[in-house]
Amino acid sequence: VQLQASGGGLVQAGGSLRLSCAASGRTFGTYNMAWFRQAPGKEREFVARVTWTGGRTDVADSVKGRFTISRDSVKNTMDLQMNSLKPEDTAVYYCAAGSGFSSWHEYTYWGQGTQVTVSS
Repeated sequence: VQLQASGGGLVQAGGSLRLSCAASGRTFGTYNMAWFRQAPGKEREFVARVTWTGGRTDVADSVKGRFTISRDSVKNTMDLQMNSLKPEDTAVYYCAAGSGFSSWHEYTYWGQGTQVTVSS
C-alpha cells in the first residue's frame, strides 16, 4: 500500500481545510485508515481513524466536533475535513494504514505528510 497525502496549507484561525489521502494497492480496503499529526518538538499524536469497512470513526478529544474523517473505498481515498481550525492544530499531518486504533505504532503504511499552519 502506498499513501499520498495532500491538501495542507496556511489558513487563519476559524477557517477550514480538507486533507486527502490517496491509496494504491490491492489490499487497501482491508486496512483501518487514520490521520496523525506532529508539531515541532512534540510526539506524533492521533487525530482520527476510520475502520476498513467505513462503519466506524473515532476522533481525538482535541478535535471532536471540528474534524470529520471519511473514506471512499471505491476511489481508494480518505479525507479529513477540518473546521474551526485553531493555531494549536498547526502540525504536519500524516495519513496511515494498518490494523490499529490510536497508537501510531500500530500502523504499517505512512504517507509523506502535509503541512497545516493555522495563523492567529
